[in-house]
Amino acid sequence: MDPQKQLQALSDEFQGLQTELEGLVDARQKLESQQQENQGVQTEFAGLDDESNIYKLVGPVLLKQEKSEATLAVNGRLEFIEKEIKRIEGEIDATQTKSENKRTEIIQLQSQAQQQAAAASASA
Repeated sequence: MDPQKQLQALSDEFQGLQTELEGLVDARQKLESQQQENQGVQTEFAGLDDESNIYKLVGPVLLKQEKSEATLAVNGRLEFIEKEIKRIEGEIDATQTKSENKRTEIIQLQSQAQQQAAAASASA
């Protein structure tokens, strides 16, 4: 394959990995925001007694909910969010590794092209 085309293909792959990485980082930030929100709710619930009124917004309606039921729902959401954050962090690590490997390939290809160009000009 022509070195210039190969370099372009590697650059395109590298750019795609960078775009994917940005999307993963955005997703992690959204999850961390949701996690903070739910931790705030969990803290509020901890300060309430068992007879406190808790309402859940379902569409346009507020429905009364038991504290134990509401606490279980928030704890379940937090568990899910934590698992998702770990999963996405694993994907971020894998994508960063792929990206670094592509960057190394690009640098090696550029170095080879420069050496070939220098050899060609020296023999001319």
